[in-house]
Amino acid sequence: MYTLLSKINGPDDLKKLDAEELTPLADEVRSFLMENVAKTGGHLASNLGVVELSIALHYCFNSPKDKIVWDVGHQAYTHKILTGRRDSFHTQRCYKGISGFPKRSESPHDPFGAGHSSTSISAGLGLAVANALKGGDARSIAVIGDGSLTGGMALEALNQAGHLKKNLIVVLNDNEMSISKNVGALSSFISRKMTGTYYRNLKKEMEGLLAGIPAIGGNILHFAKKAENSLKGFLTPGTLFEALGFEYVGPIAGHDIQSMLAVLENVKRLEGPILVHVMTKKGKGYAPAEDMPDKFHGVAPMKPASAAPAKPAPPSYTQVFGDTLVKLGEKDDKILAITAAMPDGTGLTPFAKRFPERFFDVGIAEQHALTFAAGLAVEGFRPVAAIYSTFTQRAYDQVFHDICLQKLPVTLALDRAGLVGDDGPTHHGAFDMSYLRHLPELTVMAPKDENELQHMLKTAIYHGRPISLRYPRGAGYGVAMDKDPKGLEVGKGELLVEGSDLTLVAIGSTVYPALEAASMLKQKGIFASVVNARFVKPLDRDLILAQAGRTGCVVTVEENALMGGFGSAVLEAVADAGMTAVRVKRIGIPDKFIEQGSQAQLRADLGIDAAGIAATCQAFLQGAGSAHPQLTVVK
Repeated sequence: MYTLLSKINGPDDLKKLDAEELTPLADEVRSFLMENVAKTGGHLASNLGVVELSIALHYCFNSPKDKIVWDVGHQAYTHKILTGRRDSFHTQRCYKGISGFPKRSESPHDPFGAGHSSTSISAGLGLAVANALKGGDARSIAVIGDGSLTGGMALEALNQAGHLKKNLIVVLNDNEMSISKNVGALSSFISRKMTGTYYRNLKKEMEGLLAGIPAIGGNILHFAKKAENSLKGFLTPGTLFEALGFEYVGPIAGHDIQSMLAVLENVKRLEGPILVHVMTKKGKGYAPAEDMPDKFHGVAPMKPASAAPAKPAPPSYTQVFGDTLVKLGEKDDKILAITAAMPDGTGLTPFAKRFPERFFDVGIAEQHALTFAAGLAVEGFRPVAAIYSTFTQRAYDQVFHDICLQKLPVTLALDRAGLVGDDGPTHHGAFDMSYLRHLPELTVMAPKDENELQHMLKTAIYHGRPISLRYPRGAGYGVAMDKDPKGLEVGKGELLVEGSDLTLVAIGSTVYPALEAASMLKQKGIFASVVNARFVKPLDRDLILAQAGRTGCVVTVEENALMGGFGSAVLEAVADAGMTAVRVKRIGIPDKFIEQGSQAQLRADLGIDAAGIAATCQAFLQGAGSAHPQLTVVK
């Protein structure tokens, strides 16, 4: 079935093909992608759009000597297939399989890891400068999507790259700007000619000749450059990049391999920073993805023919959040919604459709999103910034300086908190409770289920202070939903079960597993209290310490890093109260990065599912085993 692709075990094999064979190879790669992503899930539309570009890059450059750095990694599937991972590609994003993103430990062809956006130009420039310092002749190529250019870091990198004048090639994969066939063909022709050896040599000779004319040579040269730039600016949208010090080439038709080969072969002989503008179509070759690229950005396992999910899923926390925000927004026109290029992923699309004037997508710019929200809050609005937990890490200073320090009522809705599953360590929201709970003025909370989520969202919006609301990826529990959201008392947890042997104190997604663990322990004659803490900060010290005093043993459970997390807050409370006789054991995410796998598998591995919690509690009570050491809190 894959006549050409089956021969490609690395870039050297790719170079053995005739240039005319690359287009049919692209067709095979696209079929291979569809076949495999339909089984494993993954980032589909963006990868279908860069098949020809990936082939052209590896055909023209010499990876791994030449460093091809992919921004985000959403576009790197074809790159992985061409660099020795074809036969293992069916394991991508699977438990103990290959990553869905570039990963340095996985292949020498992945010079820089990436799961967050806007990093490629900075990393590529670092590689280029390092190569120059070592006297090497390797090329550094950064491939960045147009959406990632909204990240300020990318613009900062462009600015420095233009200043340093090192040999860096930035490939801008533009899959949003529309361009007519004729203009695209003309622009490709011009770019091939203007990067050719004859043109470049002629240009240098003419510049030298004009500059040498006494008295008037400098003025003539200045006029000539203005004329050239005016022509290029008229024919191409490269004025901004040239102002930043880049030689601009493009736009190039990104699905015309022969055009790209001609341009890239010319470009790799040029000196200094160069930006190659490539036009592609997201979802290329798969009609549903072409028509709805946002819907097919990341997909679950599916049936390609119908684009239907392989298994129906119940409403997710994300959906409940979005629906609740619409409900609240209908009653309060001060409520605003902000996202950083993820309206679908954060569940804000219904709000955007219902209240377009109160919805703001700022692009991939998390720092700007939060300071923008702070500015809105100053003027009496109630902004809700919905950003994945892992991406909020990029805006820590804005949470501190622009929101908390000024005591502004911004709601941080942290989606995908905890273990996200198949996207792996770059996307696990494993740290937000740790990096947020120590900030003054900030309330930190997490719901036990989707009904509590709607109540917490209303609580957050009307709290009048900075507040963080974290909730997990995936479906809720299917609990009955109250008709209307209601406010909760800030800093108050709830006692769900009362026992005599130990106290299980859980937060967020670990509450139901803790309840199930308590039932398993009860069958063994161990009676556990179960506390739904609700709030990491302010902690319900009265409730937790009362139960700790009754049972003498406390086990905390969280889907967050143990270091500085929820369990640490409980430890501090017990220690500060001088309860030296109380023993405390924490269950959560250890001090390491967690690889990809299903959420259920990862939770089982880490012992934060019901069986793991029950086993740890039993061992803790028995004082057994180095695998579950006791931790005694001393004054």
